[in-house]
Amino acid sequence: MASSPVGRRWLDVPYAEKDLAKAAGARWDARARRWYAPRPDIPALARWAARPDLPVLLPGEDRSFGSGLFVDLVPSSCWFTNARSCVAGADWERLRRMVLSRCGQRCEACRRGPDRDTGRWLEVHERWDYDERAHVQRLRRLVCLCTDCHTATHFGLASVRGRDAEALAHLCQVTGLTEAQAREHVDAAFELWTQRSTMTWALDLGILTNAGIAVAPPPSPSEQSRSGP
Repeated sequence: MASSPVGRRWLDVPYAEKDLAKAAGARWDARARRWYAPRPDIPALARWAARPDLPVLLPGEDRSFGSGLFVDLVPSSCWFTNARSCVAGADWERLRRMVLSRCGQRCEACRRGPDRDTGRWLEVHERWDYDERAHVQRLRRLVCLCTDCHTATHFGLASVRGRDAEALAHLCQVTGLTEAQAREHVDAAFELWTQRSTMTWALDLGILTNAGIAVAPPPSPSEQSRSGP
């Protein structure tokens, strides 16, 4: 992690709060890709004071699990039980920073970096393991994906947004699959999604809690149904 110049204090600012932090006096370090307090005597920035960096490998995390680019559909019964919704914004920022840093600011599927001109960014994606006997949805890994790879991974959402052709083309480009092979892969992913969506899953975020990150209970099934997809 980048060292802090004299008088500069790093901050953990969630993306949704960046404008608030900027208005309170925070500054952006483009090289470190992180917000900081230019002086230690700005009380309004205390709420974003940085916590200790997380380990490069979370306890129990398997970075060999779910490598490459593939369609990875979360069962509909799990739509609201993602890791990001269960942790505080500042802790998700710590996780995001660690994941992007350890992969050298490159997508772990296509190896491209961010490109502001084309609207390509780096995002954190969760890799889940589904124990169908115990009905446990277990977080196994956090992976860095660029916007294009993330769109292909969430092919169902891409279809809803009318970007399925774009997502399929990118899947072919990165994996080397033919269009026919890619469509077979997508169909198989949706079949698995249909099967898993009939089950209710317990959430296991052990790799986060074992790293000292507090997690909140996911929404109940009734809350999920009221919120919609």
